[in-house]
Amino acid sequence: MPTEILMPALSPTMEEGTLSKWLVKEGDSVQSGDLLAEIETDKATMEFEAVDEGVIGKLLIAEGSEGVKVNTPIAVLLEEGESADDIGATPAPAAAAATPEPETEAAPAAPAAAEAPKAPAAPVKAGERIFASPLARRIAADKGLDLGQITGSGPHGRIVKADVEGARAAPKAATAPAAEAAPAPQAAAPALATGPSADAVTRMYEGREYEEVKLDGMRKTIAARLTEAKQSIPHFYLRRDIKLDALLKFRAELNAQLESRGVKLSVNDFIIKACALALQQVPDANAVWAGDRILKLKPSDVAVAVAIEGGLFTPVLKDAEMKSLSSLSGEMKDLAARARDRKLAPHEYQGGSFAISNLGMFGIDNFDAVINPPHGAILAVGAGVKKPVVGKDGEIAVATVMSVTLSVDHRVIDGALGAELLQAITDNLENPLAMLA
Repeated sequence: MPTEILMPALSPTMEEGTLSKWLVKEGDSVQSGDLLAEIETDKATMEFEAVDEGVIGKLLIAEGSEGVKVNTPIAVLLEEGESADDIGATPAPAAAAATPEPETEAAPAAPAAAEAPKAPAAPVKAGERIFASPLARRIAADKGLDLGQITGSGPHGRIVKADVEGARAAPKAATAPAAEAAPAPQAAAPALATGPSADAVTRMYEGREYEEVKLDGMRKTIAARLTEAKQSIPHFYLRRDIKLDALLKFRAELNAQLESRGVKLSVNDFIIKACALALQQVPDANAVWAGDRILKLKPSDVAVAVAIEGGLFTPVLKDAEMKSLSSLSGEMKDLAARARDRKLAPHEYQGGSFAISNLGMFGIDNFDAVINPPHGAILAVGAGVKKPVVGKDGEIAVATVMSVTLSVDHRVIDGALGAELLQAITDNLENPLAMLA
């Protein structure tokens, strides 16, 4: 029976996308892993791979189509022995399609040991959805296999041909277990207030000249996530002035020595390193909010905001506390360049426990940043400017001072702990040589 290929959820926040380009045409034979299309998500343009083998019977969505909802049929795949005449038949269940439901971002699972054996699948509860390819379902039916007892090795645990070929049917129990009672329905969460309707706002400006800008997927996602963040996260703010003179002198010396290698360190590179080390020095602050619990991370995975045309990316520098300044500098330049081209993969901008937003290069003295959930905190960095300061002995001197604000999620980090984290960041930046020790 022909199988629908559905619009995939290529990122946790994706609800719809643009089918930018087909990489196959009707009549083409495809194997698992072959590229089918280029799809523009809310964050990037990504390639979409086939999970099943077969022949492309029909392309249902034209190139360039915008606003295609996740799980909308975009093509029909024919199996061996089927023809385009069969497309009118009832399609295979959505569970056999190529796209699993999107994962949640709020509570990432703890990483498993690198070489731990794959655990057997838990029995599927009554009514629970099983993701399996049509070919895997057919083989399982022929062999009398229970798909609920098979661990899938395909994307997001989907059961594919290889998983069922070597499996054996388990003996049937004398009596089937009673179905679990369905949980009581929960009341729907109240909708977030979004202000006046679009029609109400446009009526306010009747007779005035304006240009209407259509929201793309990225802008919609930014609006939704930051509205949620400000409404649901109890922010509080800690502010400090940091003296940069020692850091600027040290940076100039390092850049002179690294010039022959083509490396030029920025102040932002030092800020990333200082924050990564501070998260190790104050480990209780290296944490994220996970709904009904707090997850304390071991590594310092630091996200850095990168402005792009029409939006924002926060690529994550993983294990930043372990990397040299030159390594962080090169990695950050690469991530920022690919972010501006919208070529980052989801794993490169998801995760982390802490973020940095630096507007100093735009001449901003100070500002308050919005926490990017599920992070516990974000550091807003202003420009370094020369100011009069009072020395330890009361003398007046001129120093380069940078104002920073730490926005903190009070569910994760209390006031004293946040102050301890900001003090560690300050000490690292005002004593940069110690960061190399």
